[in-house]
Amino acid sequence: MNIQYQSFLIRDWQPQDRETAASLIASVLTEYGLGCEPCGADIDVYQVEEYYQQKGGEFWVIEENHQLVGTAGFYPISRGNKAVEIRKMYLLPEVRGKGLGKFLLLELEREIKAKGFQEIWIETATILKEAVQLYERYGYEPTTGVETKRCDLVYKKVINS
Repeated sequence: MNIQYQSFLIRDWQPQDRETAASLIASVLTEYGLGCEPCGADIDVYQVEEYYQQKGGEFWVIEENHQLVGTAGFYPISRGNKAVEIRKMYLLPEVRGKGLGKFLLLELEREIKAKGFQEIWIETATILKEAVQLYERYGYEPTTGVETKRCDLVYKKVINS
């Protein structure tokens, strides 16, 4: 991935992004009163190679003026039918409200479909109101099976071939 959206560059994660991406995610979680779990729910951002790259997923970082301002990714999961989970879709407060979340979601869906997956799952928390509204607006249906302690919502979308 290496595409431009407005003043943002969306590119593939590189090992030198590890600490900055992890710090960004922790700051957004803290903003919403959710704890960062480096040895639990957030271990994937510390081990991107294992969780995303080696399993056929993708992990992207978003830059503006050479500074990381967001992250987004997906990786295959065992539940569902040829399914992936969208993970770590976080944006810093100063870049929200510019259509970037919508753009990222649609790009993730495009890439997921191109790789032949048929279902997308997302776990989130009610407190992340903007994210919940985005997922619902783009056809994600509530389902059951929350696996992450800090999350209380699960969504699923079947991709049309």
